[in-house]
Amino acid sequence: MSNSKDKSGRSQFPFGSGSRRGFVSNFQIQDLKKISESVEKKVINQVGQIDTIYHKSSENMSELEDNSIPLTVTSPPYNIGKESDEDLTNLQYWDLMNKIFKEVLRVTQPGGRVVINIANLGRKPYQPLNKHFTDLLINLGFLMRGEVIWQKSKGANANFAWGSWMSASNPVLRDIHEYCIIFSKESFKRQVSGESTISKENFMESTLSIWNILPEKAKKIGHPAPFPVELPKRFINLYSFKDEVILDPFIGSGTTALAAKSLDRNYIGYEINNDYIQIANMRLEDTT
Repeated sequence: MSNSKDKSGRSQFPFGSGSRRGFVSNFQIQDLKKISESVEKKVINQVGQIDTIYHKSSENMSELEDNSIPLTVTSPPYNIGKESDEDLTNLQYWDLMNKIFKEVLRVTQPGGRVVINIANLGRKPYQPLNKHFTDLLINLGFLMRGEVIWQKSKGANANFAWGSWMSASNPVLRDIHEYCIIFSKESFKRQVSGESTISKENFMESTLSIWNILPEKAKKIGHPAPFPVELPKRFINLYSFKDEVILDPFIGSGTTALAAKSLDRNYIGYEINNDYIQIANMRLEDTT
């Protein structure tokens, strides 16, 4: 049996390597180089009408040119019977998500980013929606950059659905977090330059993989599943330049648009529920 250590006593195996590149194959590196070369030849288009919420499904974002959006930040519906959900079968739901994120891929600039906020569901059985959406976007052709754990509460009493109380019979984990999965199109590096607005302190905090942000109250906003403005603000500040256009294909009550405007960006949104569009527009008017 061969010795797993060299003469210096150090392991010959790459486990624990400080560089993530050690876990990328030469084939992947060559493929990324080829993609990068083709990306440089692509034309990045401009967005026409900005600061608009379209009352339609984002299955067809015909208003947007190919390769025009630098950043998408969104939280899709879960199809679990909330007011913001459509009553779809599981097959219909994933077919819809596939169509929408195929459109997101089309309109995203080479080097542009997509952030999806999603929570896992259920216990009998557990439904890892973060995995399902990761598989969906990778199969469409996106490159995964990583994920942020959004910790919504530090308290152990976040909810009381703990299953069998103080018994090994069936104790249940109580989620106090959601996932934000992050992707790029064709290249990890942006193909355009601009003015970054993030401070040193915010950059250091935003590049950590766990964010502690208090959740938004649904009753306060008038939408069953709002995320706090601070969540999209961090991604917008980290991944986009000043004056760029931020897309949300499920814009709901307009939180992504509010975050964009607060950071001197513009927005484009899509929403099928006109009541939520009215809430979004009122929220935007209140900030001007």
